[in-house]
Amino acid sequence: MKKSAKLLSMALAASMVLSMAACSGGSGDDKAPAETTTAAGTDATTAAEAEKDAEDKEGNASGETYTVGICQLVQHDALDAATQGFKDALVEALGDAVTFDEQNAQGDSNTCSTIINSFVSADVDLILANATPALQAAQAGTNEIPILGTSVTEYGVALGIDDFGGTVGGNISGTSDLAPLDEQAAMLHELFPDAKKVGLLYCSAEANSQYQVDTVKTALEELGYTCEYYAFSDSNDLSTIVTKAADESDVIYVPTDNTAASNTEIVNNVCQAAGVPVVAGEENICRGCGVATLSISYYDLGVGTGRMAAKILTGEANISEMPIEYAPQFTKKYNASICESLGITVPDDYVAIEE
Repeated sequence: MKKSAKLLSMALAASMVLSMAACSGGSGDDKAPAETTTAAGTDATTAAEAEKDAEDKEGNASGETYTVGICQLVQHDALDAATQGFKDALVEALGDAVTFDEQNAQGDSNTCSTIINSFVSADVDLILANATPALQAAQAGTNEIPILGTSVTEYGVALGIDDFGGTVGGNISGTSDLAPLDEQAAMLHELFPDAKKVGLLYCSAEANSQYQVDTVKTALEELGYTCEYYAFSDSNDLSTIVTKAADESDVIYVPTDNTAASNTEIVNNVCQAAGVPVVAGEENICRGCGVATLSISYYDLGVGTGRMAAKILTGEANISEMPIEYAPQFTKKYNASICESLGITVPDDYVAIEE
């Protein structure tokens, strides 16, 4: 019994060995190709992923994003238009690769400094300084981040540069809103040839306003007028000063002045009641209180600044070598309602300001 059982056990063991060998051989023949295919698939997948990673890295390198800080001195139509033109031009050039940190100083130069310092701390890629105090704050705040000014009348005066030649250098450039001051004086003479005394109304806190009235005064005196300065420090004393100017002047000239632009209603209420016409340095002041102006488009000025910014951000241009750019054209415009109120008729080549 034991021997028969042993023989049976050995037979069963041999059968199992043969069965396992057969299974092993069959499995080996089937698996080798499968394993080869799997390895090839893995290699192909890895290669595809590597290629995609390389493409992503290349895309990131060529598709940089930019943050632009915008410091605008105060909210009024001219500065608002310049900011909008700037943003529109940059978005057109760079699409959603550019984002804006837009802040308004509400007419306070100290707030301009605070805003600029926040941009420097955030390490923005470029700063737009809209109006002279904003530009001065930016100049004081950084000599590394590119700064573009706009709505700045005269950069040499604003930045304290003697014998300014048109290029600031360093990290600053931009656009100027200066209309030819001798042509503004000539326009005043064209409209009011019989006037004797011109009052020059401006904010003494704005360096570029002082520059404008000084230049216009020289031109007007050459045309035979007597000129008197009427400087106000801020909106608090504007009513008093403009009342004095209206009492003592035949015509009032208001330069491109941010404080005046924000308070045209005060000027208009005094001057219309007194029957004294105002010739303005820019269109939005004229819309609020003037009879005529030699106008530029602040929106177009902003567009020009935005195109400069795009070249700087993409490395196409070096800001230190970029000269200040000026408005491409000037238009004689008039305020129809105020002209009618004062009984003033303008020549045919003047264009009515849209209400």
